[in-house]
Amino acid sequence: MITRRQSLALIGAAATSLAMPAIRPARAATEFRIGWQKNGVLALAKRTGALEKRLARHGVTVTWAEFTSGPPLLEALGAGSLDFGPTGDVPPLFAQAAGGNLLYVGTYRGPSTGSAILVHKDSGLNKLEDLKGRKVAFKRGSSAHNFTVKALRKAGLSIGDVEAVDLPPPDAAAAFKTGSIDAWAIWDPYYAVAEADPHARVLTTAAGIVDSWSFYFGNGDFTAANPDVIADVIDELAITGAWAQSHLDETVAALSQITGVTAEVTRTVLTRKGADLGRVHPLTDEAITYQQALADEFHDLGILPKKLAIADIVWRPKAS
Repeated sequence: MITRRQSLALIGAAATSLAMPAIRPARAATEFRIGWQKNGVLALAKRTGALEKRLARHGVTVTWAEFTSGPPLLEALGAGSLDFGPTGDVPPLFAQAAGGNLLYVGTYRGPSTGSAILVHKDSGLNKLEDLKGRKVAFKRGSSAHNFTVKALRKAGLSIGDVEAVDLPPPDAAAAFKTGSIDAWAIWDPYYAVAEADPHARVLTTAAGIVDSWSFYFGNGDFTAANPDVIADVIDELAITGAWAQSHLDETVAALSQITGVTAEVTRTVLTRKGADLGRVHPLTDEAITYQQALADEFHDLGILPKKLAIADIVWRPKAS
């Protein structure tokens, strides 16, 4: 299970404790302000200084602000306190609905096997239909929320058929360990840590239920004023990711040190079927279609307060 120490290492310093840069008007950049979380290609790029080296040719310096999750990062980005940052598929829907000044500028498709619904080994819960009436934990507004909705639908159930418990990963880990929840929908690396516990059992992964898309966002004004910077950053992240995937020993050691998660668990995350850290690129029609369908579904379910047009906030790089 996730220990208190591992949870603290995973979530890092709270975003509210950070001294955020002042909001500035759109202009040619001399500074690139990145919001990051302790995982993935962006964390590796921070460690190697890859973006600092790439952007030096533009005369741009890089600063970093750490966040615990996507929603506060997107809030800061949409308000102009950041220029760039990553998140999963659900948080940007709420950011767009709230009128945040942001653009989809890149995407990464991860392995669906990197998310799962966990149950207790001896719980007697053996299929999704068995979750009816049970306490199922996930973080509202996260990718796990989307996964839970679609997993229940596959079983002919809805969110209303379970007792949904809104918990962030560290709190859900503690609740799962004590048995106060029956099931937990969660993503890597939390999933990989919990999976190693002999008292936990995987009810289902997200494979065949929901795709795993993550996105990179740019502040709207910054992106309009500095498209070459954004294009270089997406390209450099793809290069960093491709190198990392082909040098797993070095990558495992680096990410383990960054996150505080053991090397064994980190290797599990990076070797899931379909994992490819180099799969970073500008948005494709497939990604936009996926995100639009998700927005429509969450609006129909009453989770989103308004209809969204995803294509309205997608940045398109100029053809070289």
